[in-house]
Amino acid sequence: VTGKTKYTQSSQQQKRMQFFLASFLLLPFLLVCLVESLLKLFIPKKRKSVTGEIVLITGAGHGIGRQTAYEFAKLKCKLVLWDINKHGLEETATECKRLGAKAHTFVVDCSNREDIYSSAKKKVKAEVGDVSILVNNAGVVYTSDLSATQDPQIEKTFEVNVLAHFWTTKAFLPEMMKNNHGHIVTVASAAGHIGVPFLLAYCSSKFAAVGFHKALTEELSALERTGVKTTCLCPNFINTGFIKNPSTSLGPTLEPEEVVNKLIDGILTEQEMIFVPSSLNFLSLMEKVLPERFKAILKRKIDIRFDAVIGYKMKGK
Repeated sequence: VTGKTKYTQSSQQQKRMQFFLASFLLLPFLLVCLVESLLKLFIPKKRKSVTGEIVLITGAGHGIGRQTAYEFAKLKCKLVLWDINKHGLEETATECKRLGAKAHTFVVDCSNREDIYSSAKKKVKAEVGDVSILVNNAGVVYTSDLSATQDPQIEKTFEVNVLAHFWTTKAFLPEMMKNNHGHIVTVASAAGHIGVPFLLAYCSSKFAAVGFHKALTEELSALERTGVKTTCLCPNFINTGFIKNPSTSLGPTLEPEEVVNKLIDGILTEQEMIFVPSSLNFLSLMEKVLPERFKAILKRKIDIRFDAVIGYKMKGK
């Protein structure tokens, strides 16, 4: 047993040395990639055509989902609009049709797996066709500390913000993989990269959504289905009414039109990660490289504020 243990430890050490050596030999390639990335900042990116693509958008009855539908309508796509709010859906569809697009509406509860699967198979595939661009946008948020957040609210947050991404992607990805053509869009949040007090369930779900996007991207590459693209959107606070009186020193509250313009551009140029504003790119880097004490001070300087329900009573309050 001792000999086997020594052999295993030696083998592991050899693998680590091989990894570090391989990483060192890749440094020249890293330099090439950095120069290439720098040059791309000054060279306009080629935009792909999505004319005639079938685009399914969840949460299309309001905010980002609605504005995304409008922009895809302008690009002559065939739209499949999902939302739990029938009135909101119809309003979105009416404007999309005015813009010259075909729009199919389906009332779907994205917190319900069976509703998603049934709607995908019996309605979308049967009545419209195979979806080639999937925008997982539906989301919910509850602003409260953990003690004031009800258990059903936590469950609903994960069902809509994360699990629905699995069910919709499982429903529509097979045809994309078969054709090696498609695009999966994950609408996450800057809160998927940095913890925010009183958004515990929301932050956790958005971290999961970012992880879903990253793992799916790697899985498609491993399966050699690189024709199926992925994009993840991570914006700052957006003026959609879901969070009351939001503010931050990072900039003003964003309007849906501004965010969606960045999203559409990112989809057409096949960007994998989109931060809005782009200055938020530092969040991901900050979490990885900065010392904890410095990060704590920096987070206070960011000064994130919004209305929230606080159940925990602090001493002296």
